Amino acid sequence: MSDEQTRLQEFFTARAADWDSRFPDDGPAYAAAVAELGLRAGDRVLDAGCGTGRALPPLRAAVGASGVVLGADLTPAMLREAARAGRDRDGQLLLTDVAALPLRSRSLDAVFGAGLISHLESPAENLRELARVVRPGGVLALFHPIGRAALAARHGRSITSDDLRAEPNLRPLLACSGWRLTSYVDEDARFLALAVRED
Repeated sequence: MSDEQTRLQEFFTARAADWDSRFPDDGPAYAAAVAELGLRAGDRVLDAGCGTGRALPPLRAAVGASGVVLGADLTPAMLREAARAGRDRDGQLLLTDVAALPLRSRSLDAVFGAGLISHLESPAENLRELARVVRPGGVLALFHPIGRAALAARHGRSITSDDLRAEPNLRPLLACSGWRLTSYVDEDARFLALAVRED
């Protein structure tokens, strides 16, 4: 593992046990974001950097019993909390880095990434890996239950011009990684960027 992967694991391991209790009211925001993916029964979807698996129940509801839901995370403690909460019943949990997914090319219809982009070690390369596993025309949702300004304030910071989630930065980043940005919302109550996998 790289130093950055080790740092990320240590950060989330220390917070895994009380993660859900720190953000108890995020469920409706997750469900609303998942609804915007436009999933259908039988679709195959990945929650990339799934953490404690808060998106897995609405993803399962969207794709139904005939669909496939995967939750991938680098931190074993987060996946243990997902299983403890029973979310492993909604999707298969994978201990893996989104930089090297153990999935066939073009095998998924969509990827959901909550709070993901700010934790990517090599954003363009990592987004290309997500594009690799999604069929052309498939969808990527980059989500956070609060917007950029609210998140920065929570951490005692200000938004900077180099924030990857700023639309002028995100649009070309996605474009060079095989995605086309189709929708962008950055409000106090949520951040949601939707992109389509290019051919």
